[in-house]
Amino acid sequence: MRKSTSIAAGTVLAAAGGAIAYPLFFRRWCLTWGARPDEVSMKLPGDELLAEPGIVATRVVWVDAPASSIWPWLVQMGPGRGGAYTYDWIENLFGLGMHSADEILPQYQDLQVGDAQRLGKRGPLLRVAVLEAERSLVLRSDDGNWVWAFSLVPEAAGTRLISRNRIAVADASPAARALNTYVMEPGSLIMERKMLRGIRHRAERLARPPGSHADGVPARAGDGGAVTDPGLLRCLGLGASPNRSHLIQRDARGHSRVQGLGARRDGNPHEHVAGPRDDPGQAPSL
Repeated sequence: MRKSTSIAAGTVLAAAGGAIAYPLFFRRWCLTWGARPDEVSMKLPGDELLAEPGIVATRVVWVDAPASSIWPWLVQMGPGRGGAYTYDWIENLFGLGMHSADEILPQYQDLQVGDAQRLGKRGPLLRVAVLEAERSLVLRSDDGNWVWAFSLVPEAAGTRLISRNRIAVADASPAARALNTYVMEPGSLIMERKMLRGIRHRAERLARPPGSHADGVPARAGDGGAVTDPGLLRCLGLGASPNRSHLIQRDARGHSRVQGLGARRDGNPHEHVAGPRDDPGQAPSL
């Protein structure tokens, strides 16, 4: 009896400690992973679509590739399309039907403003609100409570890939707000971090000759590996376009490539240019 009481008391204390620690020490890191202060505060396309959100998450990776090598992976995203390049097995536990593609899919490159896709059978309907090729893609839920924006910002020899989620919670109950803060926010970091890195790996591989992979590790379709990043664990512990299809080609080894995107700015496709690849620091320590 005493042992079970001690376990229960320890669980309660741990939960209380996490509830206090997350907002004070971890929440900002979770919501701004990889982003610099200027990127967190900068105005991006789509911000005007939800002027007063309750939650804003701005997460960023630096990609050693031009925006033209990133864009095809963005426009083909979605259930029944190119997937989300994250943990498919987690997405599909919720019936989202995500299967992350490891190649460019020509039939999904002709995305247009107004095109829509539903996340699961009962999930929100996301509609393309802003589309500026190789610069900005903004999705907005039909109820207006969620705006998801991707921005591509050239930097040095690469590109800053910015993902910003703006979510309205004005009508949420206290229980729903607690769920958003302590479960959905850390969970979204795990999924979005995997997604951004998945896009980066694919784009860097696309921008290089066959056989050369970003970071020496090829991206894999539907990678369902375990979450082992110490910072993340601490955070939790508390159809084809006729005028574009000709760009998609396969080389002799079967790799999908976009014609003309292999050359780097300096003309040397093999030279690696160092850049800020992720959040330069770890999650704060208590």
